[in-house]
Amino acid sequence: MTQRAALPDLDTLNREALKALIVAQQEQILSKDEQLLRKDEQLASRDEEIERLKLLIAKLRRMQFGRKSEKLDWQIEQLELKLDELEASRAQQAAASPVSLAASEVNRAAKRARRPLPAHLPRETRKILPKQEACPDCSGALKLLGEDVSEILEYVPEHFKVIRQVRSKLACVRCDKIVQAEAPSRPIERGVAGPGLLAHVLVSKYCDHLPLYRQSEIYAREGVELDRSTMAEWVGGCSRLLEPLVEALRRHVMSAAKVHADDTPVPVLAPGNGKTKTGRLWTYVRDDRPWGDKTPPAVWFAYTPDRKGEHPIAHLREFTGKLQADGYAGYDAVYEGGRVEEVACMAHIRRPFYDLYEAHKSAVAKEALERIAALYVIEEEIRGRSAEERREIRNLRSRPLLDSLKQWFQETLGKLSTKSDTTKAIRYALGRWKELMRFCDDGHLEIDNNAAERSLRGVVLGRKNYLFCGSDAGGERAAAIYGLIGTAKLNGLNPEAYLREVLSRIADHPINRIEELLPWNLAAEVAGQKSRPAA
Repeated sequence: MTQRAALPDLDTLNREALKALIVAQQEQILSKDEQLLRKDEQLASRDEEIERLKLLIAKLRRMQFGRKSEKLDWQIEQLELKLDELEASRAQQAAASPVSLAASEVNRAAKRARRPLPAHLPRETRKILPKQEACPDCSGALKLLGEDVSEILEYVPEHFKVIRQVRSKLACVRCDKIVQAEAPSRPIERGVAGPGLLAHVLVSKYCDHLPLYRQSEIYAREGVELDRSTMAEWVGGCSRLLEPLVEALRRHVMSAAKVHADDTPVPVLAPGNGKTKTGRLWTYVRDDRPWGDKTPPAVWFAYTPDRKGEHPIAHLREFTGKLQADGYAGYDAVYEGGRVEEVACMAHIRRPFYDLYEAHKSAVAKEALERIAALYVIEEEIRGRSAEERREIRNLRSRPLLDSLKQWFQETLGKLSTKSDTTKAIRYALGRWKELMRFCDDGHLEIDNNAAERSLRGVVLGRKNYLFCGSDAGGERAAAIYGLIGTAKLNGLNPEAYLREVLSRIADHPINRIEELLPWNLAAEVAGQKSRPAA
């Protein structure tokens, strides 16, 4: 909440000062009016785009029943996804802005009446009684006066159910005072979805890679009509609700002494022209389990609309330590000054030799792969040992192999064409040799950056299924949820069970204790849930 400037004592001001104060106040009012007008125009434009997309999708669906066209199916899928993202953005912005929230209440009233929850679903009734056992005014006995009943659509693994919340009204027999328990908080205010259903929608979208319109079709087969637009509002509302938790996750990752980093392209729909541009998802992983550390592992994702070097600089502004990453030039500014030390990745050195061997069965590539494989045998043997043991064994056994590999690279260069792909692969390795050797001197480090690459596997699968992110805001939402899901998996938790537990608590949880909702702090509660195992 912004702090208001104190009004000066008007009785002490002369005529000129009063005039100046009035003029200044008038300018502030006009400025606020202009800002509100621009905001209203942006909201109106977005709402018009949503309605236009709905009409276009309906038109294309009618055409679909004529001559079958794979191109038409693809076009509909892209429009559906764009609509998901626009409506999720509207819900997320409404949750963040009191002005927008008030406007959304007006829009909600204008909408058609909410459909009753399906009668065929099993009902679970929960009685919610007041905490008071006697009248708070006169201590008289309480008698039942009536009940308020509301329903929540919940999802438990493999089926839906409806929870009926019955809040009994009790009246004092002596003074007629009415007592009733407050309605329990919901993850999304006045929303019909319970935390289990919200978690299922999020995990289906971001972990199982099912866009919302496909989920809507799946739920319809179970007799539950859930509009895609309704689920988009849930996704936007949850994203807003989870923002403090994602920030706590970022702080945990960046407080490490060593971080793995990588990035991957994601197609993003460019506004206005229906074409796609290339955004980036960056991953930062903290995982010290290979040297026996008990600190919980975690991954934090960030989305950016491009791959400019300014982004890793911003992401790593609070980080001090060793960064294990590829040779992307955008990291160079991060290494300047010595606050962050570069550590190279053996997997990136190995990869071009693997490609060469697969393509040409090159004898040089084969020998390079065999020499590198010997290093990984040692790494497998020392996994889980202390940092000091790892350092000693690497210096005793790995360093001689690396010295031999370097000498062989240098000798082989003289026998190859300067323009061959094998020459390029060797020169890349020799150019990063100093940074590569650092893992021998520090048992806390890894031989490669595979921890970061593993965290991107789900993103790559999602990219294949989604075709693109619907907007930059959609990319930011994806980054936030990918981080929570990925961290839950790193800690051995079912991501759906974890998000269910978080969403059942976070609305009432103190913001200054948000770290209590990080995956490792909820492990016991999540393990106690009866749910299907994580994928």
